[in-house]
Amino acid sequence: MSTTLTVESLVKEYPTGGSLLRRSTEVVHAVSDVSLSVPGGTTFGLVGESGCGKSSLGRSVAKLQPSTSGVIRLDDLDITRHAGTRLRALRRRIQFVFQDPYASLNPRKSVSDTLTEPLIIHGLHRGKQRERVLELLDMVGLNPALADRFPHEFSGGQRQRIGIARALAVEPEIIVLDEPVSALDVSVQAGVLNLLDDLQRDLGLTYLFIAHDLSVVRHLSDRVGVMYLGKLIEEAPVDTLYEGPMHPYTQALLSAIPVPDPRVERARERIVLTGDVPSPVAPPSGCRFRTRCWKATERCAVEEPPLIDRGDGHRVACHYPAERNVV
Repeated sequence: MSTTLTVESLVKEYPTGGSLLRRSTEVVHAVSDVSLSVPGGTTFGLVGESGCGKSSLGRSVAKLQPSTSGVIRLDDLDITRHAGTRLRALRRRIQFVFQDPYASLNPRKSVSDTLTEPLIIHGLHRGKQRERVLELLDMVGLNPALADRFPHEFSGGQRQRIGIARALAVEPEIIVLDEPVSALDVSVQAGVLNLLDDLQRDLGLTYLFIAHDLSVVRHLSDRVGVMYLGKLIEEAPVDTLYEGPMHPYTQALLSAIPVPDPRVERARERIVLTGDVPSPVAPPSGCRFRTRCWKATERCAVEEPPLIDRGDGHRVACHYPAERNVV
């Protein structure tokens, strides 16, 4: 049975540091009161500009860093406050795939050693760890005969497949994928995405898929959430969001996706946002997107819009949501 991931009111803040003589009281508001649910065996795509907090959310969910507050559940189990040996046991259930496939692999370890390490840590497949390594390589489409080679001997796409194999080694239920194909050539991306699709179908995995490329997210996701400056501002089933976005920021993101037909591309309207993304140390009052929004009013400056279901599971955080044709 597949595992459901639930995030409730998650907050992640980072101290800004300060100086040797004076400690700063300011914090970076990376993730601010985000709630979402990923039903077992499905993929939730999380998109947004760089610095919007999506990677911080993913790392908090995977327990690679502590959250400031909020609740993370695997089915009915709250994993937020677990630590030590109890946390080690939970790490088997949720794994992480990093963006840079080379930086996430130890260049001094062979592929076999890299894949054997999590098996040793969790005491899995004793006496048959070599066989498990060869099985993992075959699962991700790599020749098992390459097991004793080192990371520099593989291409970027092959290294990312090794990273996926390492995540699969402990038989997880949930995998957080942080920009897993953004460092790869376009010609290689499709192969990795198809692999992830096949693995999910065969193993019943649940994915939290983080990316900035909306075309990639559409290919793999069942539901999509859009983040802006630490907040989840729109969430819907994938086709609903792409065909009828209701938040101005989502509309701007989708309008930037190139269309392969030159005639359609020339005729379509693009939404060009003005101004820079505000600082996450001091986000705007009210709606955080209001400083770049063409719909903003005085109400947006004083009243934060709640994330409301507008029907059919389409949640939007905007005082003036409306569909707009951006194709």
